[in-house]
Amino acid sequence: MKILCLSASILILLGCSYSHSLSNQQISEKAKIKSSSNLNRNSSKETLPKKITGKSYSINDLKEQVTNVEGMKKAEHTVSTTQRKQSTLLNVVLIKQNPELRYGCEVTSLAMVLNYAGVKTGKMDLYRRIQKDPDPLVKSSRGDILRWGNPADGFVGDMTGRRAGYAVFDRPMVALINQKLPGRAVNLTNQPFDRVLAHVSAGYPVVVWTTGDYRLPDRWEGWYHGNQFIKTPLDLHAVVLVGYDTNYVYLNDPLSGRKQVRVNKEQFITSWKALRSRAVSYR
Repeated sequence: MKILCLSASILILLGCSYSHSLSNQQISEKAKIKSSSNLNRNSSKETLPKKITGKSYSINDLKEQVTNVEGMKKAEHTVSTTQRKQSTLLNVVLIKQNPELRYGCEVTSLAMVLNYAGVKTGKMDLYRRIQKDPDPLVKSSRGDILRWGNPADGFVGDMTGRRAGYAVFDRPMVALINQKLPGRAVNLTNQPFDRVLAHVSAGYPVVVWTTGDYRLPDRWEGWYHGNQFIKTPLDLHAVVLVGYDTNYVYLNDPLSGRKQVRVNKEQFITSWKALRSRAVSYR
């Protein structure tokens, strides 16, 4: 988790070391089947075949058949996208980010996920490989952040904590997954949370962005990156979603060093959405 505490003269950053909504529109997919019938016409009258397999059919019969087919297709599509187990819990190895990576909750969480996938790697290997945003931290005389990097492009700051550090978001993480598992990265960012749970149900742990206490963020900061203004919560954190049931989700937390932490599902979803519904995994 990342915290930046600002004062008039000093800037202190506690990356992934603080243990203390914005709502995305839910995405629903609907399959649509368009069907049209062109009937042959002659100059005197319209005709339809009188017999099809021994039974007479009207245009209403044909429309009813099309409606039935549409209903079956929609039902099949719904099952294929939302079907999942009522509960599941994956035995994902726990890896702690400290003391080496004070701000390294993202790559440490990813190390857990990749080890579960059978990849021989560790947090320090991923720390060296993850894309970095090289833009330096620029502060005002009062200690306010004026300019810095963009977490969407690469890790911002120093992950080890020797200097100020912040975070990295989903796209560089996806690129890193594809380094280790070519073509197998899955970006679940901005998907409905049910889709994320379905991925876990299928046997794949997921790196998800939240806060240190899995609640709504309450510390926000903003700075410029080029001409772009970046506004982001400072108390963000990344963990591994390893399971769920009706009322709870279960997390491996690289900062607290706790395995299969049980957290109220609705509370967690609220914090996840506030962090822009970011989630990455593999298949």
